[in-house]
Amino acid sequence: MGYIEPAPIKDKANPFESMMSRFNIATEALGLDEEVYNVLKSPSKQVSVSLPVTMDDGSIKVFEGHRVIHSNILGPSKGGVRYAMDVNIDEVKALAAWMTWKCAVVDIPYGGAKGGIRCNPREMSAGEIERLTRAYTQSMAGVFGPDRDIPAPDMGTGPREMAWLMDEYSRSMGTTVNAVVTGKPLVLGGSLGRVEATGRGVMVSALAAMEKLKINPYHATIAVQGFGNVGSYAALLMAERGCTIVSVSDISGAYYNENGIDIKKAIGYRNNNNGTLEGFDGAELMKDPNDLLTLDVDVLVPAAIEDVIHLGNVNDVKAKLIVEGANGPTSAEADAIINEKGIMVAPDILANAGGVTVSYFEWVQNRLGYKWTRERVNRRSDRIMKDAFDKVYQASLKYKVPMRIAAYIVAIDKVAETYKFRGGF
Repeated sequence: MGYIEPAPIKDKANPFESMMSRFNIATEALGLDEEVYNVLKSPSKQVSVSLPVTMDDGSIKVFEGHRVIHSNILGPSKGGVRYAMDVNIDEVKALAAWMTWKCAVVDIPYGGAKGGIRCNPREMSAGEIERLTRAYTQSMAGVFGPDRDIPAPDMGTGPREMAWLMDEYSRSMGTTVNAVVTGKPLVLGGSLGRVEATGRGVMVSALAAMEKLKINPYHATIAVQGFGNVGSYAALLMAERGCTIVSVSDISGAYYNENGIDIKKAIGYRNNNNGTLEGFDGAELMKDPNDLLTLDVDVLVPAAIEDVIHLGNVNDVKAKLIVEGANGPTSAEADAIINEKGIMVAPDILANAGGVTVSYFEWVQNRLGYKWTRERVNRRSDRIMKDAFDKVYQASLKYKVPMRIAAYIVAIDKVAETYKFRGGF
């Protein structure tokens, strides 16, 4: 069966519709029957809670929290908890479904989930965030569990919040339960290699795709949008493998150096400069940071926010390969034009699954009560990412579809087959 173009999305801002448009194309290519289609498209559980929290000034503020379990067909559900002002149930539903496909595509035994609290952590003290995190954990005590649902950090949260979450859950259980959450500090059972895991997965996907496209890494030019955890590690690891990173960007702007940016130096500068590249002298500041996306490079790595490649700029994208470090950086409408232009895409649910892979390793180590070396973590995650890329590439050839749809096909096929063995009521 040939490739079907996605139907235009009426509401571009609705991430659930964006996910469903790709899901529908993949299920049609697979010939999935209606019963399984209906099971897989619907979240299995949605929990919304009100969280009254005492603020530092003594007032009580009520926050809105969510947790969506999209699927637990493959195993306990897994997904981050984000703290942001734009958290809403539609977004959380879409991200939970993405987690299901992400775990399935890299063949780890998790379903997908996502959580979020509508708040602005930048305007809150550490004490307020801690009380909010503990209130959320208490309200989700019947949802979370090392065999049920395993949260992790996301936008606005990190190891500190995961430590509070683990502690609060452990108190309610009367025993220390490290495996209830991943992304923890190392001393609490976090895994070596977790911090750089997503960027490392992006690097492995990029090199695997470059091999298929016969792009020599030593002659390849790369632009990386976003210089946070994912983008900076992806850039560093690709530079270590001979690639020339000609452009990077963060909230302070986009920087360009045709001879290549010294990424180690850029990371050092960022770490000593309040987390931004502002004033970095190893490259020139570009007039418009969005011009990074349309540079004449071999590989483009959008590793910042969603929908940065859209109908307004997709015609100007010149890269031969796009490796999606961020979730949903390409709008569904732009997909069709990318495919027409013959640009290969290593899609988000494949390329940035290195993070959840090493989160899985963290959980395994917690269950074993044993710590792996960084070398073992890296070796095993690299192998999983490479195998997943090869499987998706083969599916794209078999079904004659682009890599994104092939990734959904691989994931949906795995979950659907497991569902058929387990059965419904």
